[in-house]
Amino acid sequence: MSTDSRSSWQLTHDLDAFHARAADFLRSEPALHTALLSVTDTLRVQGLHVYGEEAPHFGTYADTGADAGAAGRVRGAFLRTPPYPMTLSPVGPEAAEALARQLAATTPDLSGVAAARETAEAFARAWEKHTGVTATLGTRQRLYRLDTLTPPEPAPPGRARVAAEGDLDLLARWYREFCEAVGQRPGMDAGEWGKSRISYGGVTLWETPDGTPTAMASVTRRAAGQVRVATVYTPAALRGRGYAGAATVAVSRAALDAGAGEVLLFTDLANPTSNGLYQRIGYRPVRDFAQYDFSG
Repeated sequence: MSTDSRSSWQLTHDLDAFHARAADFLRSEPALHTALLSVTDTLRVQGLHVYGEEAPHFGTYADTGADAGAAGRVRGAFLRTPPYPMTLSPVGPEAAEALARQLAATTPDLSGVAAARETAEAFARAWEKHTGVTATLGTRQRLYRLDTLTPPEPAPPGRARVAAEGDLDLLARWYREFCEAVGQRPGMDAGEWGKSRISYGGVTLWETPDGTPTAMASVTRRAAGQVRVATVYTPAALRGRGYAGAATVAVSRAALDAGAGEVLLFTDLANPTSNGLYQRIGYRPVRDFAQYDFSG
């Protein structure tokens, strides 16, 4: 990543224009850009307003010098789906500073930033300088990549199955409960979330021998060869029995069988239980990420 003074940010509300400029850059390191890839894919498939009424905002950081070529070589990217925090690719401090300065003049209501830890911190400090708001460290996450899938022994009794339309009410309820449990605002309507995931076989349920669902694990659509495990949930009364691990193993294996080159997931660093679980079943750390929230 370069912070060449001949680079600048180009902003747009046009998803197709952003995709045309940023696609090769995002695909160059799909693991580090997994959130940008999956959200862009969701916007393309489900529409620009799936996350809210306000139009999404996109940007690319590219060379502007005489030797950069007609379009310029892209070195960074971001997207924002209001009212949610901006998602920013890893960039150097000069690029983070330049973006904060530019957005402060056009988007003063930015609610936060989510990025690789160093990038998030650099942007947060620059945002404070240019706007006078307070940046508070919120969620700290670790990105993991699946190495060798290692099912836990013994596995809990039961089996995995792919969720279907008959499970929509259950998925919507569990999605709402998951968001409440982790303290995050639902990214979209719970019913729409369930329909979207079911449309590509993206939710796996673990159920007991009598057919009672006990846990779910979902994956994003495949983009640039990678998928990301997300929204792993077990109701509180059923935790501690291995159901979440079994569901995660099953959805991870299904992703590999379907041709995914990389299977990724994020964990909350404040939750040692989930971090330990995912490492035991074969996930290995890639990089730490952070979200800063802006107020006042």
